[in-house]
Amino acid sequence: MAYRVDVDTDLCQGHAMCELEAPDYFRVPKRSTVEILNNEPPDDARDEIERAVEECPARALFITEK
Repeated sequence: MAYRVDVDTDLCQGHAMCELEAPDYFRVPKRSTVEILNNEPPDDARDEIERAVEECPARALFITEK
């Protein structure tokens, strides 16, 4: 099923847990907030993306079904 991943930049604190879990899809530059490299990742990356969302201590990432 198609989905989209987004970030609430007001909540993101730059912990980079998402980048550790899914480095192909998230990047956190020093002293900044997350950059999502692909807002609509493939279905086969779903588990990796879900782990990244779950590991975010600020709960700034979310998945929306399309």
